[in-house]
Amino acid sequence: MTLELSGITKSVGGRMHIHRTDLTLQPGSMNVLLGPTLAGKTTLMRLMAGLDKPSQGRVIWNGTDVTDQRVQDRKVAMVYQQFINYPSMKVYDNIASPLRLMGVDREEVDRRVRETADMMRLTPMLDRKPLELSGGQQQRCALARALVKGAGLVLLDEPLANLDYKLREELRAEIPRIFEESGAIFVYATTEPEEALLLGGNTATLWEGRVTQVGPTPSVYRAPQDATTARVFSDPPMNFKKVSIKAGRAGIHSAQWDTGDLPDGDYLAGFRPAHLSLSETPGAVPLSAMLETTEITGARTFLHLRHGDDRWVGLVDGVHDRDHGAQMTVWLDPSHVYLFKTDGQLARTAPYAAAA
Repeated sequence: MTLELSGITKSVGGRMHIHRTDLTLQPGSMNVLLGPTLAGKTTLMRLMAGLDKPSQGRVIWNGTDVTDQRVQDRKVAMVYQQFINYPSMKVYDNIASPLRLMGVDREEVDRRVRETADMMRLTPMLDRKPLELSGGQQQRCALARALVKGAGLVLLDEPLANLDYKLREELRAEIPRIFEESGAIFVYATTEPEEALLLGGNTATLWEGRVTQVGPTPSVYRAPQDATTARVFSDPPMNFKKVSIKAGRAGIHSAQWDTGDLPDGDYLAGFRPAHLSLSETPGAVPLSAMLETTEITGARTFLHLRHGDDRWVGLVDGVHDRDHGAQMTVWLDPSHVYLFKTDGQLARTAPYAAAA
């Protein structure tokens, strides 16, 4: 049950929503579409499902071209951010509804509903109505209705975005288990890098309608092949600074570090917010910056910094209530610095990532 997108594009009113994309999803795989709002995640999923037709290219399902096939004729299920259940029907009937529409006989409906409810841990709730459930249970009901069809392709479009933190964490932990038990191709759209890392599998990063990189999730995170992918796969986005390399050393003002055998020239140094520190660590280099504002989240503090013409964000442990506008020193470990060419392509992976 392989899904292949072959050279697909999507334009609306002369504006390109999805640039040429080639993507192959294997049976029994978890696939994350990661990108900011309007990156093209939902459009790409609608093309996979058959809800939209590509402007160019083909959608191939298990070796068969289904580009012109109606969505009703495909084995596809989709769950949206706004989970939808029938409020007047019990959970059992909500889950059973797609099977009844398909004309499945009563005994088979009962077997599949109870099997799916057990997988989704909904068996004790089958006689309740959706409004008698918690938010997480309601979303599990919507997921069960999608899975009971036996769809080979399950599309999840930011399905946890409207749930509170505790429920999101609960379902994030459950989804990989559900995926393993179902054996379907799962495609999960999210704006959150942390969610992609928690789900694992493969990740495709998107930016302005382009798939910038595809691969095993940890590999894409540790070795982004360009600055755009690095920016997408970092929350807050990766910090950047133009640097020059001379005789194997890069520098930000007076702070310098070894860069190995990279040729002399201009580069873009990239480092994630969590890799800035307020205290010196072995090998770290000091950087002077002005504190513009702080955001205290409880256990951690976001530091919004200005360094010359560049704005950076630091993410440090603890509560730090500093005077806004004050000059301060932050420390950067060069082993966490990526170097990109001036065209944005990766020149050197951060040493910590290369060693991982």
